[in-house]
Amino acid sequence: MSSNRPSDSTADDQLDPEEEKRLAAAAREANRLPELRLILLGWRWPGKSLTGNTILGREEFRLERAAEFCVKRETEVDQRKVTVVDTPGWFSAQTTPTDYQQEMVRSVTLCPPGPHAFLLVIPVGMFTETDRARIEENLALFGEDVWKHTMVVFTWAEVLKDRSIERHIRREGRDLQWVVDKCKKRYHVINNYIFGEHPQLPQLMEKVEKIVAEEGGYFTLKTDETKTQSQTPSLNLNTNSLKENRELGARPKQNGSCNSLRAMDMDPPQSLVEGVSD
Repeated sequence: MSSNRPSDSTADDQLDPEEEKRLAAAAREANRLPELRLILLGWRWPGKSLTGNTILGREEFRLERAAEFCVKRETEVDQRKVTVVDTPGWFSAQTTPTDYQQEMVRSVTLCPPGPHAFLLVIPVGMFTETDRARIEENLALFGEDVWKHTMVVFTWAEVLKDRSIERHIRREGRDLQWVVDKCKKRYHVINNYIFGEHPQLPQLMEKVEKIVAEEGGYFTLKTDETKTQSQTPSLNLNTNSLKENRELGARPKQNGSCNSLRAMDMDPPQSLVEGVSD
């Protein structure tokens, strides 16, 4: 005789909240890396360097002007070494100069044996087809595999107000959605104006560790891509060419400034040393 008593299997399969927390903590611990190596990519003045400062917990990257070469900084976060490399910011409406592109690719060599993730910094606001094309152009320098190790980091989150980031992505249309999809829908929102212990940083680190776990390790440039970059003609940089580069693109109001900056840990290439006049 069949029973009409409802099955308890569904209830039995559900975990209580405490058990879910325990399993989530175990998963985080399993993915935890002894160190993290991160590379920042993005436009001039979208909060890219500010994001690096937020991760480091102090003002290290220059905010008063856009850098022409990579800058490497290291710190300890939650008892592990964190390396952050800031790269030259590219321009919104103009092709990125070749010397800037060479510096972006050089960033990979500054965090050996390879970065765990590229943080593609995009400000919340209007996103155009030109913005998408510029991202595609510059990330192509690293090869197609770079997308597997890239996460979008949205800055200027105060613009969202009560709107969720998911709704913002949908409203911005296919160009921003294309970028997010290329990054396997990996994204994070960060507020760079929170001082002290930052509540969004642990989540950012966990997402980076999840990328490493899912992709089976850190990013490396393939031999063919490295060869292509080495064959790119070197530029004869001088003060006038760098001055011209600095004038490309508009500069918005500064959100902050660094009053105390240490000397760079990594020296720029000799060609840049000869051409830059501080």
